[in-house]
Amino acid sequence: MAETTGNKNEKVGEVVSTKMAKTIVVVVNRRVPHPLYKRIMNRRKKFYAHDETGEARQGDVVRIVECRPLSKTKRWQLAEIVRRAAVLSAQPAGGQEQGA
Repeated sequence: MAETTGNKNEKVGEVVSTKMAKTIVVVVNRRVPHPLYKRIMNRRKKFYAHDETGEARQGDVVRIVECRPLSKTKRWQLAEIVRRAAVLSAQPAGGQEQGA
């Protein structure tokens, strides 16, 4: 029997912070029309999500799922990592030496 999540709310967004223990901050962007002028506007909201294993990194695109309150601000759980962020390696530029 497959495990079902029921009718839990899901959101997809980008991880902007992983500085807290077992917590990530996810920014969800959405495009909505202005109520009066009907112009499309970008709206963004931050959600605090529980990341038990600490596998999400800054810049990753993740899916979060609604859950019971885990703290004062944390009501979401990391479901999966949709896309990993590009990793830039820190190498010395050009191999130039100082001094001499």
